[in-house]
Amino acid sequence: MEPTETMTGGASPSPVLGQQPSPVLGEQPAAPAASLGDRPNYVYAMGQVEPRFPSLAVEKELAQATGRTDSGGLTDREALQAVLADRANRYLVRQLCWVLLVQGLETYLLSPRDPSDLELLAEAVRPRPEPTDLDLVIGVLGPLAPPEVCGLAVPVVAFDQLYAFDRDTLLGAIPAPEGLTEDGQERFRAASSEVLDRILQISDNAGATDEHRALNYLAVRYPAIYGRTAEAHMNNASLTAVEVHRSRLSGVRTVLDVVLSYTHRQTDVTDKYFVRVDVTEQFPFLVSKLSPFYDRA
Repeated sequence: MEPTETMTGGASPSPVLGQQPSPVLGEQPAAPAASLGDRPNYVYAMGQVEPRFPSLAVEKELAQATGRTDSGGLTDREALQAVLADRANRYLVRQLCWVLLVQGLETYLLSPRDPSDLELLAEAVRPRPEPTDLDLVIGVLGPLAPPEVCGLAVPVVAFDQLYAFDRDTLLGAIPAPEGLTEDGQERFRAASSEVLDRILQISDNAGATDEHRALNYLAVRYPAIYGRTAEAHMNNASLTAVEVHRSRLSGVRTVLDVVLSYTHRQTDVTDKYFVRVDVTEQFPFLVSKLSPFYDRA
């Protein structure tokens, strides 16, 4: 995995923490303030948000709403997006089950903690979805949803922030080094794409552990990891390992060192770089920038 500087993907600014009753999942309590001994289980996950029907009645109600919409010439997905985007149909957004798929697996049910953030769920429905679409969910992990609610025994995430963007938008937001030729820019994008894939495909990266939250944060907020990897490729080196360790600076706060190893393809000499991330609370942040890393004796 690799880092880069500050970048955001797109749907809306960070919502204010609040409390939201969800008719499907029940009322989500406001997250307790992070304490040193007993903090909430935070989630910082990337995947794809999908609406699901909790019951036949909701499915039929949406079909009737679609019949009242001018949907001639639209695909089924375009018609669904048009119906949910209409504020007159906002009640349907509340009734649907919203699932976050991570690596294609149904991983979380989503429930906004602020009722106004239903807008973010509606905006996550693309009229023409692509496999490269990405949604970033930041929230608090709750209990397993009862299977009878949405037919899925997966945890509920009460989210405070949801960004909907696509892979090309994310990679295009990474600032390339100045002075690159057209070929150099293409190589930079290829290196950036490889880094993003490495992070997204890490085993069991559901964005619920401190290590995975740190990596996902770097993937969307710290472009320097992408630049460092592109530079390594130009110097005939490969990204051979990504490790996450608890920092020696950790005390009352949880600080992690993300270490990137680059091995020269001919000499087998490995150079390491690390970036330090604080994941104590719901929103991770950078503690120190990418720097050379020296193994401890």
